[in-house]
Amino acid sequence: MSQPTFPQIEPPLTREGSLNEIISSIAAEELSLSHILNAEGEKLQYVLGTLPGLASASTLEQVMQANQSVQETLSSIVEQQTLLTGKLTSAMTAPILPGPTGPTGPTGATGPAQGPTGIAGADGATGAEGPIGAEGPIGPTGTPGITGATGTIGPTGATGTDGPSGADGLTGATGASGTDGATGATGADGATGADGPAGADGAVGATGATGATGEAGATGPTGATGATGAMGPGLSSGFAANTRGESFTVVLGGGTLISLPDAQLLSPDVTTNSDSTVFTVGKGGLYQISYHVNTTAPSLVGVRLLVNAVNSTASTVRPLIPTSSYEGKIKIALLESSTITLRLFGPVGETVTLAGNGAGASLSIIWLGEANLEDVIRGYEDYRNDKP
Repeated sequence: MSQPTFPQIEPPLTREGSLNEIISSIAAEELSLSHILNAEGEKLQYVLGTLPGLASASTLEQVMQANQSVQETLSSIVEQQTLLTGKLTSAMTAPILPGPTGPTGPTGATGPAQGPTGIAGADGATGAEGPIGAEGPIGPTGTPGITGATGTIGPTGATGTDGPSGADGLTGATGASGTDGATGATGADGATGADGPAGADGAVGATGATGATGEAGATGPTGATGATGAMGPGLSSGFAANTRGESFTVVLGGGTLISLPDAQLLSPDVTTNSDSTVFTVGKGGLYQISYHVNTTAPSLVGVRLLVNAVNSTASTVRPLIPTSSYEGKIKIALLESSTITLRLFGPVGETVTLAGNGAGASLSIIWLGEANLEDVIRGYEDYRNDKP
């Protein structure tokens, strides 16, 4: 078996040069590993769809395959990095032979006998210091982890409680009291009984009989009834109900209007349409509007008011569990000719039946007074927020 042969290198490598070549080869390998890591990073960018110019995202199967490939490549790189670290440590700690000793300086001339001592010869030059080994490369930065999935949205908070009721309207002035009837004439006194005869001294005479009581005088005529007091200024109100036990089915496109044809008490400036579903106020101002709905069976159907054909969020009742009783009340500034309706909404096709022989559904509209600027601004903000 022949011995291995090595090519001649000119000029021949020294021990120091060989160590430098080893360190250079380690640096070249580290550079190649950095290119491999960059390629694996671009592979992850490709499957995650973050590279510019990609037309479509990768499938889940492709992402899993790419993840497996990257994991295997990184395992191999870690093993190679361990070997390179050991090799670099050995090269950096290997001893380097010192340089050659400089030439010895010439010996000074011997002086004459008993003469002065000759000048000492100069020291030889110090040999050159060996080079400092190269600093090892910095290890590669790990790839960033995949971003976790976004958390689910929390449930909607419960509906706030109703605001306080508006102040009651002013009480109408009391009608003037009727005049008192004339007092009846006093009846005539009864006749006085005759005096009894004087008795003998000592014994008390018997008391005379009491005269008969005179007849009572005739009752005087009743005074005239006073005039009825005037109605309070500008009172507007309306009430209507449905007591027939009707059934309503929720339809697509906003829901179903509830008709309120029964027990209607409407002031002249509160009117309704022919099927009693839309109520119009003829006078602007601050109003309190309330409703009640009672059904024969619980359901997830919701109830709300529509003011000028816009949903009123403050009046909306949207049950989280099946229910059969609904009520709502709002205070709002309305313009003249504003409209008010009561509507069912929710699962399309759901049918509910109102309670019969009673207030299955009712609507109350009460004018509280003239609206001030604060009421108008609040009403406008509510309208803008509620309008789809």
